[in-house]
Amino acid sequence: MASAPPDLASASSFRHYRLHHFHLGLELRPEARELAGCLVLDLSALEPDPCALVLDSHPALSVESVRWRRGPPPPQASPTQEKSPCSPWSSPAPLDTPLCQSPGSPTVCHSPHPSFSPNDHHGRSGPLNSPTPGPCGSLDSLGPPVSAPSTPLNATSHLINSPSSDSAALSAPSPDSLSSSSITCTPVSAPFFTNHHSGASVSDTSCHFQSTPDPLAAPTGPDPVGSPLYSCPSCPLVFRVDAFTDYGSALILSVPDDLQPHQPFQVIIRYTATVGPAVWWLDPELTYGNSKLFVFTQGHSVCNRSFFPCFDTPAVKCTYSATVKAPAGIQVLMSATRSSYQEEEGVYQFYMEYPVPAYLVALVAGDIIPADIGPRSRVWAEPCLLSTATSKLDGLVERWLCAAENLYGPYVWGRYDLVFLPPSFPIVAMENPCLTFIISSILESDEFLIIDVIHEIAHSWFGNAVTNATWEEMWLSEGLATYAQRRITTETYGAAFTCLETAFRLDALHRQMKLLGHDTPVSKLQVKLELGVNPSNLMNLFTYEKGYCFVYYLSQLCGDLKRFDCFLRAYIEKYMFSSVVAQDLLDSFLNFFPELQEKCVESREGLEFDRWLNATGPPLAEPDLSQGSSFTNPVETLCRLWTADPLDASAAVASADITTWRTFQTVLFLDRLLDRSPLPHEVMAQLSKSYSSLLDSMNAEIRIRWLQLVVRNNYYPDLYKVRRFLENQMSRMYTVPLYEDLCASSLNPFAVEVFYQTQNQLHPNLRKTIQQILLQGVNSALSSTDPAMGALTTPAEPTQGAISLRDVNVLA
Repeated sequence: MASAPPDLASASSFRHYRLHHFHLGLELRPEARELAGCLVLDLSALEPDPCALVLDSHPALSVESVRWRRGPPPPQASPTQEKSPCSPWSSPAPLDTPLCQSPGSPTVCHSPHPSFSPNDHHGRSGPLNSPTPGPCGSLDSLGPPVSAPSTPLNATSHLINSPSSDSAALSAPSPDSLSSSSITCTPVSAPFFTNHHSGASVSDTSCHFQSTPDPLAAPTGPDPVGSPLYSCPSCPLVFRVDAFTDYGSALILSVPDDLQPHQPFQVIIRYTATVGPAVWWLDPELTYGNSKLFVFTQGHSVCNRSFFPCFDTPAVKCTYSATVKAPAGIQVLMSATRSSYQEEEGVYQFYMEYPVPAYLVALVAGDIIPADIGPRSRVWAEPCLLSTATSKLDGLVERWLCAAENLYGPYVWGRYDLVFLPPSFPIVAMENPCLTFIISSILESDEFLIIDVIHEIAHSWFGNAVTNATWEEMWLSEGLATYAQRRITTETYGAAFTCLETAFRLDALHRQMKLLGHDTPVSKLQVKLELGVNPSNLMNLFTYEKGYCFVYYLSQLCGDLKRFDCFLRAYIEKYMFSSVVAQDLLDSFLNFFPELQEKCVESREGLEFDRWLNATGPPLAEPDLSQGSSFTNPVETLCRLWTADPLDASAAVASADITTWRTFQTVLFLDRLLDRSPLPHEVMAQLSKSYSSLLDSMNAEIRIRWLQLVVRNNYYPDLYKVRRFLENQMSRMYTVPLYEDLCASSLNPFAVEVFYQTQNQLHPNLRKTIQQILLQGVNSALSSTDPAMGALTTPAEPTQGAISLRDVNVLA
């Protein structure tokens, strides 16, 4: 397996440690809008005399205390376990060099490293976390394909049925009950660190504390069912929090100087997570039901460091478990393969048995209820939305899963459930394993819903099972998932439909290229991430569509789609539960097709693999979409008629009945009219007369494009429809593009008026974004009339352009 470059988006020292498993103990505190957390990390150092342990954190996350203890060594995989790298630990091995005596007697705790330096985590080389064998290790790229664990999952225990049912409940983990006797630590000289929570200095001189039972502490090992606890009590660990970038900070922990390579130890961190990039609290008024609080997390790309301290990099994958205490009547879900509920205690238990990166750990809690839509799928939604979600997806998800399995091998995650979130969810969908998060607003647009869900299903293989090792190569997840999505739609809906959707997206790609310029560095597939730049800013259509075009080009090189499907299946088997770089994919491709390697296809002039990866601009080659001509030709004809000079509106209307069109045909038509805006007033008047009332009854993806035409062409007769749309839409994906268009025109006063009438319906984050857009519009208007006045106004933070937001429809 090729080595990954350093992850500039992470402050952590992940290359020097191996993370075997972690457990989250969480308590939801809605009144304070915070999560009280206890994080237990099972670790081992990869080298002697390890550097400081550094975790990614965030200013919204307040660390109260850090403790540590030695633990049992990880089990050695037996030959029968080699194909199941995440088998649960059967029992702990004997303690290796015991740290403490047995509970109940005075204990000596060794000090942290006396020569610890806060800069130890910089500039030191070490192996990547993934190659070292372990219970959750990555797969050897030279070894045989690795399949899913052989033990079948109990389908009834994958996800909670309902708070009132515990028939499939797992037994609860035992609490970490330390001995009630005092524990004495020997005095050792150590550097001073600042407790981030209290501001007090902490040193490892003599310390005495009275231990008490801990309701949030976790069991050890990857299996929460009956796992024995570490027998050794924990000791304090000094720590400090340093600034890193505007999207995170560094939690720096000292470690004992006598840790041996691969000797396991455990770190226990108590913290409180307030409102941050990953944790979104919603008042009841911001939900559809308006009845109960709602909270959800969104980890992509590097937001989960504000949810819990972690190695926040896709290069590190491990199993996790969680214990969550919630108020009565609140349903809690997580992206886990197994779960249970203890009604009398209001405690949920979750367990993810396969290694995943930190960004795929997700939680949602609120007034949500389930409905089955297939043998291994159900939807979760607020009660008022459940019937709509069920009717639109009943039976379909299983059909799509089966199509994907026929192409790329078994679906290893057990359940595939979906939870529909309120309009405040900041993106369209997120591929959290076992539990896709999707915005409820998309329920109105059937074809977009189909594509969005199939795309997230494709991530179960490309992104979740095999992950890009660095954010600089997100196309390895998004480009491959987009290719797989289109193979699935071709198998289930035919090539013509797939070509229509692809044409719509490639149109959007070229629109974004026109907006950003051909030389924009973000158009590279191997984009170079600068220190301090949030990887989320790299999410764009190039990641999806240029990545897709490269994968499609590879499929055409082999000349047989079925053989290419077999290659991707072998690629998944080879790198299952690993993190990879582009070289891994390309080397595997050439090894699978030796005849192409002999022809040196990787160096074909003008289409070199390296040029695909590192050249700016559009894709070097695009797919043949002629099979979709039955859908796209009528769109091109109608667009040509409406933009002809002179205009013959009667002939244009007679040429096509758009009420019979697919959604993607209509949005493609409206997008192309937007590309030609501003249009003559006569054209807008005839378009409104011919289509406006028809479009009113269509879905939001169609209506927003018509309203953008109204705004960009200053067509005042239909402006009231813009107001009505914004009064009823609370989703970022619909409100932000319209406000940006309004503020870029002469309609900024209208936008301000509508905003102040509707702002209480909007999530505070969205409200802030729109305020920035409005301020930019005011600045622009002032500077155009009085440049000196414009210079005096406070500049707003830049917002993402309307074109990119509307067209990316980011699926993460």
